[in-house]
Amino acid sequence: MSKNIALHWFRQDLRLSDNPSLYHASKNNQVLPIYILDNENAGEFSMGGASYFWLHHSLKDLKESLNQNLSIFQGDPLKTLLEIINRNNVTSVYWNRCYEPWRIKRDTQIKSKLESKGISVFTYNGSLLWEPWTIKKNDGAPYKVFTAFFRKGCLNSKEPRKPLPRVNTSNFINDKNLSLNLSDLSLLPPVRWDIPMEFHWNIGEMGAYDRLSKFIDSGINHYKNGRNFPAKPFVSRISPHIHFGELSPNQAWYLAKEKGGDKNIDHFLSELGWREFSYSQLYFNPQLPRKNLQSKFDVFPWENNPQNLLAWQKGQTGIPMVDAGMRELWLTGSMHNRVRMVVGSFLVKNLLLNWHHGERWFWDCLVDADLASNSASWQWIAGCGADAAPYFRIFNPVTQGKKFDPDGEYIRQYIPELKKLPNKFLYNPWEAPKEVLDKANIVIGKDYPEPIIDLKTSREKALNAFKSLKKEEV
Repeated sequence: MSKNIALHWFRQDLRLSDNPSLYHASKNNQVLPIYILDNENAGEFSMGGASYFWLHHSLKDLKESLNQNLSIFQGDPLKTLLEIINRNNVTSVYWNRCYEPWRIKRDTQIKSKLESKGISVFTYNGSLLWEPWTIKKNDGAPYKVFTAFFRKGCLNSKEPRKPLPRVNTSNFINDKNLSLNLSDLSLLPPVRWDIPMEFHWNIGEMGAYDRLSKFIDSGINHYKNGRNFPAKPFVSRISPHIHFGELSPNQAWYLAKEKGGDKNIDHFLSELGWREFSYSQLYFNPQLPRKNLQSKFDVFPWENNPQNLLAWQKGQTGIPMVDAGMRELWLTGSMHNRVRMVVGSFLVKNLLLNWHHGERWFWDCLVDADLASNSASWQWIAGCGADAAPYFRIFNPVTQGKKFDPDGEYIRQYIPELKKLPNKFLYNPWEAPKEVLDKANIVIGKDYPEPIIDLKTSREKALNAFKSLKKEEV
């Protein structure tokens, strides 16, 4: 007797290990695994260029892991699913849940429609440690402060589920007749700016687990303090792997806990908690990507300066620590977390440009562009989000550079035109005497830009803008 055909819909779970939906679909069924690129429902939240680059290589890896049994489609998922179901006599559909508001709305409608046609639908949590709606205060309200969210909410809740074993793919089939080729999705750019980016990553499930294992073996022992130094190998760099689901947060959680318990392990687990907190914010505040959580910021006197914005985007502000970060982003599709805070603070507090400009640029350039984390992080740095950095906390990129890149390794890596400058002036080259600049063969304004803004003056201007906001509130 032939087995029933179960359809597994891959989304942000591009892996075979610890995949709840795929695991349950494969128990007593033949499995038809599919991927659908859905830009119709995503609208303004369609993936950016760097995400498309990552998705291409991740799908390529997944298809190879499935012995080419991954059927690829593009368009409206409901229409696509109904056509596949009718064509293949599918009796059940499985997927892991996504939590972006547009996806929740879409998936709810799809589930209702399929069930009305007699198709069984099974959904699972494959991308979060805790479901957002389960972590709430005693009065039922969502947490607004991270420490309470994580310590009182998460750590006092049921432990995250243990990772599931890798599925056996011997009963997997494909929809050969109408499946697209990966190249048909046109995920890679026509002008191949992505080729240097590929050098920095090992994309796919095996690369993800290898990256996590190496970090647990070596980097995590220095994580709590070492994660602040962008030139040092003490960050995990697993966020794009988790975002695309090549790795589950559960795998990261339990592999870290197996290492034992100390301040470094605890701090890494709390960083996984920050991701959960971002998803909680998005779930309970669906307008998070576009609306200030603190409404008083709706009247903040943002400036409109396209020239300064472009200089920031291109890493040409004349402020080395900022420019190094923006160039790292463009070259690798990522940026060290400490530097993300520096460049974010510079955009919204020194340049007084709306955080939405940063959110959109990161959305296009980051390989780990995640609607919840990206939106929540920009609201945090702007001071308008939940548990946000106080507006008067303005990162000074010169002192940040001296403190966290003391040997200048990071700046010299991404701004080679400054590599001959002595450390004394590497973070503030506009203050270097002419003889020092001559010796380094640098002309400020020619080889490296003049600062587009004075740090001290712009800081005072930002503080005055914030004071005016407080007056408005009164």
